[in-house]
Order: sequence, then C-alpha cells, then structure tokens
Amino acid sequence: MIRSIVTHPGSAHKDDVLAVCLLIALHGAPVVRREPTADELGDPAVAIVDVGGSHDPALHNFDHHHFPREHPPTCALSLLLQHLDLYDNALNFCDWLEPAEWFDSRGPVRTAEWLGVPRRAISQLNSPIDSTLLRRFAKASALSAGDPIYEFMRIVGDDLLEHLRVAGERIDFVAKQVQHWSLKHGSQTIETLFLPITQPPADDPGGALHSYIRAKGFGDTIAAIVYPDRRGPGYGISRVEDHPQLDFCQVKNEPDVHFAHISGFVCKTTATSPDRLQALVR
Repeated sequence: MIRSIVTHPGSAHKDDVLAVCLLIALHGAPVVRREPTADELGDPAVAIVDVGGSHDPALHNFDHHHFPREHPPTCALSLLLQHLDLYDNALNFCDWLEPAEWFDSRGPVRTAEWLGVPRRAISQLNSPIDSTLLRRFAKASALSAGDPIYEFMRIVGDDLLEHLRVAGERIDFVAKQVQHWSLKHGSQTIETLFLPITQPPADDPGGALHSYIRAKGFGDTIAAIVYPDRRGPGYGISRVEDHPQLDFCQVKNEPDVHFAHISGFVCKTTATSPDRLQALVR
C-alpha cells in the first residue's frame, strides 16, 4: 500500500501529472513535491515519480532521467503503466501517449519532427484545461484528499484506469456482435461494420467500434460504421478516418434521417432494418 507520493518540484509536465493521477486513484495517498530522500527511495510504501534517478518498480520508483540518450522515448507515465500491466492497452487506445513520451524525453522540436508537423502545432493543440491543471499542480508543494486539484486528479486517474481496463472487454464484446458488410456501389465496394442494438445497450458503441478497428488493424479497409444511437432510437452512421468518398450530408433530406453533420462525417437515422441502413450508406 502506497502511503505517500513524491514527485519533483518546479514545472510540471503531462507525464508526471498523469502518473500521479493514476497513483492517487489507486491509493488515495497524499502528494509531496520535492526531492526524495534516500530512505524514501528504498521504501516501497513511497511512490517516487519522475525524480530520484531510479527505476525500480518493486520499490515504486518511476524515473527515466538516468536512461541513456539512445533509449526509446520513455516517460514516468510509461514506466508506471508498464508496472500496472496497462501499457500495451494505453499504446493501442490512447493516441496521446507516444507524443507525451517523445515530448518529455526528446523535447518539442524533435517531437514535432517525429509527428511531421510544424513546431508550433505542439502548442496549438494545448488548451486551458491542460495549462491550468499543470500550472496549479506546479504551484503546489503538497496536495491531499479534499483539495480541489487533488480531487480533480483523482477523477482523471479513475477515468483513465477505467478506460484502459475495459478496452479489452469492449473489443471482445464487439468481436462477438459485429457484422461485416461489403456493400456494392457501382464499381466500388464500401467495407462497413455494423453493430446491432443489444440488451443491455452497449456503452459508447461508436467508440467501441473505432477501438475494435484499431486493435484489428482495419483502419485502411473499413470505410463506414453503423452503430446504435445513444441519444435515441435508431442508428448512427459514420465514416472511418474521414473516408474521402463518404459524405452523409447527401442523405440529410431522407425522411428517416433526423441529423446529418454539416461536415458530412456522421448522420443519425431512425431506420433499424439492415436493408435500409445499407441503402443509406450506399
């Protein structure tokens, strides 16, 4: 059982803050922002995050700064996720993890080069949610239960753990229910995945289908997904990876289509028969 969490003082980054979020969610221990003592580094009841020059999961020490320069991009969050046996799920279902590893271990310029984007794009993707949490955490010397920042971090950790733990279950659920439609349209074939309405209803069926597509490596072949609409009866129909040949604005005037996004990436329909859903995709 972790009785305290120690991380470095000064500026805070996504990797150390998220690692502390997970530890708060798991253990509810107070957080102290300072250099660890030698006794703390040897005490498995004290989690040391992103500081201390030691990576020793048995002692709950999660620092990467002593790794050699040629070491694959790694951060404190990576090390904790590996310890929790959640790293592979995180790589599969959290697109932000690898950029966080690169940013923390290689810096913004190398990260932008790796992503193939301008340097400024790294900061353009930030929001006040990111900057406020990082800044408020950086200003604190200690945090414990009841503090607003601590409780928000607990929520972040809880949600991330839940997401990673159920990811495999969602994929297994989809695999048992999904139907693969190869829909002919002229000389083309529209590869489509259909997830039927189930009881009890699926949680975030569209997101579950996207996770399934990614896990199975279908991103280059599946053009559309059809899934139960969480906001009402019927189905949602979406294109996958912004497939360039699908624009659901074209069906916005159909009598059983009650919503079509102006960008054309999704529509919602009260139709439930497979024949009619396939006709809308075509």
